[in-house]
Amino acid sequence: MTEQHRPHRDLAALQRRLTEFAAARRWEPYHTPKNLAAALSVEASELLEIFQWLTPEESARVMEDPGTAHRVEDEVADVLAYLLQFCAALGVDPLSALDAKIGRNEERFPAPGE
Repeated sequence: MTEQHRPHRDLAALQRRLTEFAAARRWEPYHTPKNLAAALSVEASELLEIFQWLTPEESARVMEDPGTAHRVEDEVADVLAYLLQFCAALGVDPLSALDAKIGRNEERFPAPGE
């Protein structure tokens, strides 16, 4: 497997790869924060569409069907890709943002007995 097709587990490396992909296609003028936020919303809606008419029980088993599992994985990838591109466009560190948000939520919503 070539380096280019080896799975990446490093968020920053994936973000750079997405930036390079868009740059090679001269898409930067279209990758404004507004456009990326809109694209993120569309992709999240496409993920929701998979689950639209499923019961809670059916939705819990969605990954058992290979075709549906592939669709879910593709939409998750699209959502994450647009989120990472959005963060890059605005200089937001997504992991730091998440860490800070979890900290605020822990203070705002203490666990029972705390």
